[in-house]
Amino acid sequence: MSMTKVGILSGEGKLPLIIGKKLIQSKYDVMFFCIEKFSDLELYKDYKFEIISINSLTRILNNLKKNKIEKIIMAGKVKRPSIKDINFDFNTLKLIKYFALDSKGDDKLLSAISIFFKNNGFPILDWKDQCKDLFINKKYLTSKKPSKESISNRDKGLDIFKIIGKTDIAQSLIIQNNIVLGIEAAEGTDELIKRCFEYKNCGDKGILIKLSKYNQHSNLDIPVIGIETVKKLKAYDYEGVFLEKNKCMIIDRDEVVKFSNANDIFIASVDKN
Repeated sequence: MSMTKVGILSGEGKLPLIIGKKLIQSKYDVMFFCIEKFSDLELYKDYKFEIISINSLTRILNNLKKNKIEKIIMAGKVKRPSIKDINFDFNTLKLIKYFALDSKGDDKLLSAISIFFKNNGFPILDWKDQCKDLFINKKYLTSKKPSKESISNRDKGLDIFKIIGKTDIAQSLIIQNNIVLGIEAAEGTDELIKRCFEYKNCGDKGILIKLSKYNQHSNLDIPVIGIETVKKLKAYDYEGVFLEKNKCMIIDRDEVVKFSNANDIFIASVDKN
């Protein structure tokens, strides 16, 4: 049986490589397409990779065809380029026109991009089955467990999320004393943790809760934390983090858990239903 050829369109961070390594272990033939200005090329030097530019979808399609790619994955962050910085080609313009006619938001953009690739013969691979152990799947990952106050904050966060989670905002919330201090916007989780520190009052230490949006494209936009996240929780004196079970990934899990255990921070899972 010939191996499925998978192309990973790779943005910032380690996530594309982590997924790629898992797929290689599962006997997929993997090639990385590193997005110029976002991908850390040093990470990919031992693997098959090519550099691609976000400006031209036509060139990306030609590159995928040339390498006989059968399915693709998009992983890693790519900050939205400013319109003025891009010289669009025809295919990109077509996509943007299609997207501009639709309601705005990252979810819509991601679905537009995935439909575009699928229509051009490159369906998105559902890779999560091969990577189950990368997701938080236990009730607790740390020796410290959440306090009564943290559980109460968690429940408040879940109630709020039922209202906002259907919109195209927020994977993360900060809650302290049963009050929402902040909802993640474009700044990302680590900046949210820092920003909310200024709003903390006496009482409990506050928590971070990270969930997938209700309409999130589960193969495209994965909630992720890493060592920087728990270091920020420590620096700004939060009690810990709740991550959605089987939906949130932890990059460098062993390092993250070790740091959290050494610094009295809890990591627990939550089901949002």
